[in-house]
Amino acid sequence: MRLSRSLFSGLLFLWPPDTGNTQTTIRADVNLVQLSVRVTDSEGHNVVGLGREAFRIAIDKKDQPITVFNGEDAPVTAGIVIDNSASMGPKREEVIAAALAFARASNTKDQMFVVHFNQRARFALPDNRPFTGSIADLETAISGFDLGGTTALYDAIVLAQSQFRRAAYGRKILLVITDGGDNSSRASLADTLDALVKSEAVVFPIGLFDAADRDQNPSVLAHIADVTGGESFIPDALADTTKICQRIAGDVRRQYTLGFAGAEDGQYHQIEVTAADPKYGKLNVHTRPGYFAVKARGSANRSMTKYSP
Repeated sequence: MRLSRSLFSGLLFLWPPDTGNTQTTIRADVNLVQLSVRVTDSEGHNVVGLGREAFRIAIDKKDQPITVFNGEDAPVTAGIVIDNSASMGPKREEVIAAALAFARASNTKDQMFVVHFNQRARFALPDNRPFTGSIADLETAISGFDLGGTTALYDAIVLAQSQFRRAAYGRKILLVITDGGDNSSRASLADTLDALVKSEAVVFPIGLFDAADRDQNPSVLAHIADVTGGESFIPDALADTTKICQRIAGDVRRQYTLGFAGAEDGQYHQIEVTAADPKYGKLNVHTRPGYFAVKARGSANRSMTKYSP
C-alpha cells in the first residue's frame, strides 16, 4: 500500500460535548479557524487522550493561542464519491462493500451523502433528503448506479463539496473511490482545489488503478489529499479497499479539533501544529498545511496559485 501524508481544518462551527442529545449547536464565527488534527507516535499508531496543553499552533511561524479544543470523535459531514465509469465493472461489488464499511465504522451521528459519477456527476439520495445517517439508506444510495462512460473526477468532487454549504457540522470529509484519472470534466484541477480549500473539506482518495490504464494519475490524488489535509491510498490489491475505508473512518474519529482566531487579510497563512507528551516520546501531527483568512468586503479575490501541482 502506498500513501501520502496529512489531515485537515474546518471553519465557522463549534459543537458541545456529547450529552446524549442528537441536536448540534452551531455558532457562526467567521473569524474562527478550526483544525482537525490527528496525532501518531513513532510507530504510526494514533495517540488519543491528549489535553489542550499538549498542543501548540504556529501561524506563519508565530505562536497562536488555542481558543477551541475538543477531543476525539466529534461528528462530521461526510460525502462518499464513487466512480461509475465503465472500467469499474469488475470492482463494483468490492467498492460497494468498502463504502458501506466506511459508513458503518463512522460516528453514528455523522450526516452523510453519496455522489456517483462517470462523465456526469449526480447525488444519489433523494432531492428532499440531502443527508442521512441511516445505513439502509446509504446502502441503497451507494449500490444504486449503472456502469458506463468516462471519468469526470473533478466535476464530481466540485459537486460533492457544494453539498457542504448545507452541512450541520464544521468538520467535512470526502471519501473518493476511483480507478482512473480525469478525462472528461469541465472543471480543471485548479478549479477543484480552489473549491475544496474554500469549503475546507478534507479528501481521502483511493485509487484502484489498473497497470495498463493510460488515464491513471496517482500523483493527482496525492496532491488533492495533501492540499486539503487528507491522505491518499493506492491499494496493492482490490480486496484491501474495505480495510482502507475502515481505517479512514477510524482515523477521522480519532482526530482532535483545535480552533484559533484567524486573520482578516484574505491571505493564505501557513499552519504548523505540534504536540508533546512525555508519556509518548516524539509525536507526529497530521493536519492541513494552511488556511485562507477572511477578507474585508470589496477586496480582491484570493489566489490559488499555491496549489498548482
